Amino acid sequence: MRADRLLALLMHLQNRGRSTAARLADELEVSRRTIVRDVYALRVAGFPVYTERGPHGGIYLHEDYRVKLTDLTPEELGALFAFSVPAPLADLGMGAQAKGALRKLATSLPSSRQDVERDVRSRLYLDPNPWRPSVEAIPTLSTLRRAVWEDRWVRATLIRVRRVRIQHEMAPYSLVAKGRVWYVVWKGSDHRIRVDRASDVVEAELADRTFDRPAAFDLETFWTQWTAEYEAGLWFFEVRARVRPDALPELERDLDRHIRHTNAAPEDKGWVRVELAFDHFEHARATLLAYGGAVEILQPQALRQSVAAYAQSIVDRYAGGREGSILDP
Repeated sequence: MRADRLLALLMHLQNRGRSTAARLADELEVSRRTIVRDVYALRVAGFPVYTERGPHGGIYLHEDYRVKLTDLTPEELGALFAFSVPAPLADLGMGAQAKGALRKLATSLPSSRQDVERDVRSRLYLDPNPWRPSVEAIPTLSTLRRAVWEDRWVRATLIRVRRVRIQHEMAPYSLVAKGRVWYVVWKGSDHRIRVDRASDVVEAELADRTFDRPAAFDLETFWTQWTAEYEAGLWFFEVRARVRPDALPELERDLDRHIRHTNAAPEDKGWVRVELAFDHFEHARATLLAYGGAVEILQPQALRQSVAAYAQSIVDRYAGGREGSILDP
């Protein structure tokens, strides 16, 4: 186990450069004292690992040192070759490049290691596709990818709940694949950073002007923090309901982020039970009212009664058939 950690420490220093003991300890999930011992062990073994005190100091690897492919263990090579090309890379049009990289890796290995790929691929295969895959059509993905790579502003049209369309100028910082669902992290003209499903960007046109990407922006850190905050705020108000079968696809499309569970076994006449979560009571009521009789709220009773009262007030307003003013009592 320690040998694996020492190799991981070397690879981290090679790929990311100078680092502090505290940062390395967080990255490798060990104590700072363990990092100090590991650095000493590497130096005793002859690896050019150095430490330097001061505000600009840290732990670093001599710039001429490189970990070679021959240093990879058979188990590490096996882990690499076990991966199929992830579906999100294929979505981006990078599947061929990923396969090419694995082929080059295999051919560059010493002859004693080249049988690892064949052995692993004949024994292990990771199929990333579920039986009922949810694959979204994202016609703007290639445009967003180009904008991310070239740091270019995009004139975009985004779709919201109930198919409402809004226009934005966006500076796409990053694309993130969560499962098979793509998200775009972007900054608006108001300098606020937002996250949207890439499939919600229904139109995208590259602008001529570019944006300055902040040097301090770390995608992994941002995404981890954003998802934690999003999930903490999302699951506050829980709702159980059932959905008419013809309305289920639209509800799944519009309220995907709010769906916690869908009952796989439909009930009488094909109705399907779902569990939803919203920010608060009023958010749930306003959202579900828009689906009319296609959604029946089962729990909580307070929400069910409130929606029924709203629906009855609408019936009462229109039952007379007369024209009225919105100011009428």
